[in-house]
Amino acid sequence: MAESFAFGIADRVLGKLGSAIIQEVGLAWGVKSELEDLRDTSSAIRAVLLDAEEKQATNHQLRDWLGKLKDAFYNAEDIVDEFEYEALRRQVVALGSFKAKVRSFFSSPISSVAFNLKMGHRVKKIRERLDKIAADKSKFNLIEGVPNTPILLSKREMTHSFVRASDVIGRDDEKENIIGLLKQSNDSENVSVIPIVGIGGLGKTTLAKLVYNDERVVDHFPIKMWVCVSDEFDVEKLIKKILKEKKPDENCSDFSMEQLQTRLRKELHGEKFLLVLDDVWNEDREKWVKLKDLLMDGANGSKILVTTRKKSIASIMGSFPMQELKGLSKEDCLSIFVKCAFKDGEDKHYPSLLKIGEQIVQKCGGVPLAVKSLGSLLNTKKDERDWVSIKDSEIWKLEQDRDGIMAALRLSYYDLPYHLKQCLALCSLFPKDCKITNQDLITYWIAQGLIQSWGQNATMEDIGETYINELLSRSFFQDVEEIAPGVAYYFKMHDLVHDLAIFFAQPEYFTLSFGSKDIPKRIQHVAFSDTHWPKKEYEVLRFLKKLNSNIRSIDFQMENVGPSSKSFVSAFTLRFKCIRVLEFSESSFEALPNSIGSLKHLRYLDISRNKRIKKLPNSIFKLYHLQTLLLAGCSELEELPRGVGSMINLKTLSVTTKQRDLFKKEKRLKHLNSLQQLVISDCLNLEFLFNGVESLIALRRLGIRNCPSLIYLSPGIKLLTALEVLLIDDCEKLDQFMDGEVEGQEDTQSFGSLRILHFLSLPGLKALPRWLLHGTTSNTLHQLYISDCPNFRALSETGLQKLTHLQKLEIEDCPELIERCKPKTGEDWQKIAHIPEIYLDSEKISSSNPIIRSISHEKVKKQNSRMLKLFSFQQKAKKQTAPENFCKICVGNEGMGSPLIPLGVQGEFSVLGEKWRSNGAGNGGVIKCGASAMIRQCIRTPGSWERVEELEMKDS
Repeated sequence: MAESFAFGIADRVLGKLGSAIIQEVGLAWGVKSELEDLRDTSSAIRAVLLDAEEKQATNHQLRDWLGKLKDAFYNAEDIVDEFEYEALRRQVVALGSFKAKVRSFFSSPISSVAFNLKMGHRVKKIRERLDKIAADKSKFNLIEGVPNTPILLSKREMTHSFVRASDVIGRDDEKENIIGLLKQSNDSENVSVIPIVGIGGLGKTTLAKLVYNDERVVDHFPIKMWVCVSDEFDVEKLIKKILKEKKPDENCSDFSMEQLQTRLRKELHGEKFLLVLDDVWNEDREKWVKLKDLLMDGANGSKILVTTRKKSIASIMGSFPMQELKGLSKEDCLSIFVKCAFKDGEDKHYPSLLKIGEQIVQKCGGVPLAVKSLGSLLNTKKDERDWVSIKDSEIWKLEQDRDGIMAALRLSYYDLPYHLKQCLALCSLFPKDCKITNQDLITYWIAQGLIQSWGQNATMEDIGETYINELLSRSFFQDVEEIAPGVAYYFKMHDLVHDLAIFFAQPEYFTLSFGSKDIPKRIQHVAFSDTHWPKKEYEVLRFLKKLNSNIRSIDFQMENVGPSSKSFVSAFTLRFKCIRVLEFSESSFEALPNSIGSLKHLRYLDISRNKRIKKLPNSIFKLYHLQTLLLAGCSELEELPRGVGSMINLKTLSVTTKQRDLFKKEKRLKHLNSLQQLVISDCLNLEFLFNGVESLIALRRLGIRNCPSLIYLSPGIKLLTALEVLLIDDCEKLDQFMDGEVEGQEDTQSFGSLRILHFLSLPGLKALPRWLLHGTTSNTLHQLYISDCPNFRALSETGLQKLTHLQKLEIEDCPELIERCKPKTGEDWQKIAHIPEIYLDSEKISSSNPIIRSISHEKVKKQNSRMLKLFSFQQKAKKQTAPENFCKICVGNEGMGSPLIPLGVQGEFSVLGEKWRSNGAGNGGVIKCGASAMIRQCIRTPGSWERVEELEMKDS
């Protein structure tokens, strides 16, 4: 059943109609009453849309009515956007970005009157259309509803923190069995195939990953390759993927099939390898044989591990007996459920919920994904009625797969707030097993108007992070992998969650190929799954004419290929006037046509990695709605045009150019007041960066990467008071880091909001900049990352102790500095020992509080006894003098009180595995951050304190 999303679209239109800019426009241009009428009509319809969307599954007429409404609201949104565009255009004119003759045309009475009349007529027409459709709502007995509460922004230190799913449970035997098979030799053939079979959501891919990353497997196979196959078993595409795994830096996109097969056989000849083919659906034996024949030249003992849902596929492909996964036991499922549904130890306080949870788990058929999904859904719900509602839901009775997985996932989907449903639907356009970055997804969501601020004092980007966190916590996203600590990360969707997203997103969000014949009439967002760009581009245009001209986004997902001619782009832009997102990355046209400036609604334009484009037309800067412009990897781009300053809505800009000075004149930056993220990369000629940068008053993230000629950073960068993240990477000539010229001078002018700082591959960095230690940054910086800076050999005398808020320090590939920072033995250790989280060459180092390091415990079940290990203080000598006011630490039983912390001891401590926080006021200022059972024991040694080795106590 497709979701209509009509409520979300109506909500967006109402929000825009109520905005200050539209109200001012309506008053100034004489269309105020028409806009108010449109708002009243939209509001009346919106009131019943939630009820309509719930009832549409069983009522075809209602579903059709919602479709008509949605189409009308899309048109209304386009009209309101044109009002916004006109207001933005006149704002740019007022700022003096165009010549006087252009200004006089825009402000002439004739053009204004013509625009007002035209737009007034369009507003009236769309209102009448909505009125006509709304007249039928009485047929369906709809009631007014209240939308569920939107996700509110919560401040988080780690942008992707979320409720962690459990570790893998109940698969130890299967793992050991498969590892044993992988290590077996086979005299009859060099390369053997081991199939793992099981229903969706059972954990086949997770098990394969456990095996793939096991140290024994890593040591056994010199070459390991992982390829996700999914729905399409395209031999040519699979060869390219395998070669990409074998040689990540090699580009085989233009190879013929003959070249590909020759290269693959050569690469694997005589090599012992492990190849995982994940999520195989192909039942065509001939296709498998074609691929298998090319893999048989590997050394004896090579293995192919296949995961599939179908036994028939395992029979076709396998040379070993299939390894069939069964559902987890009730006990294992309950363990997963408890870890997802409750915080540590919390389940003991809700025995009645736990009983209901056991019944819910029973319905999940031993499928971990279903258990995890429902556990995550119930994590924030402690009302017994919510749990009973899930247990007794009618959805379990619907026709479904025998494992019940889709029913469990549907329940989780229906519990989402309406705005997150549409955000998840957009993710259906990503290919299966695709790595999605947080920044890419958030910019997509913003471009489509899917992020709602709800009056929160936060940026759209911060709210987008909260949306991702919520979907992670509900297990719709998984497999988080950090790219840049604290800034960027990847995640994935389980293939069944992807299926779920497709189920609800179609037909509005649809993936096509150039051979598709059935194209839904109400399609709004398109992705193309083809691996090849047709040789004759007119064939693409002929196909695109089948799509309705009001399409909102088109994504050509082919790797290393895209549109190649200016004429194609011109024809494209002339047809799709309402497009919001345009993905032309890895294209090869030499120029954008002037018609690009006619796309009034465009928010997101990606032409990154085009190796031929040299100039951008000035018309591109008529895209006043544009929020994201991606030009990274455009290695032949000569310069940014002068009109860059007119892009007053631009939030994200990534750029590669051949310029020596990126912004030659300060006025080019003057009006980029919305720019929040700027990434400058692979600018091989760039020497100076950059004058007038202080004009970028909203800039929050600045990245400078691979600029080998860069010698100068403007001190003005330190005046970016909103900047939170600064990353400088691979700039080999850079040796001036915005410090003042006088060595002893304290530089107090330094940022003001900087939280995360990365220095990578900088031979010229010999010490931390003075502004970091003496300016306001010393009170704001939370994370510092230093990597591959070989001439950074030691910390200054003061070390990092002036960075009073620093929570995390990572140092990699700086041999001398790391040696000096090693615990206890390093000369600089005491300069960093106060930092809570330290990593040296990716190894986590335990920092220490000078008085209390940690007290932890380990429970060992032995009939009626419990072994308690207290590791206290970790001092070299057995006895040392305690602080004057130190008396005792008391570890209390459940509910018996807090540990007694002496005066003057501040910070967070681990006491028997639980978190405690002290403000230095002794026990009057001790706050418990967690809750679990503890054993009563008092350690009292007046005037001194001792190391406690080990105690054994009876439960009594």
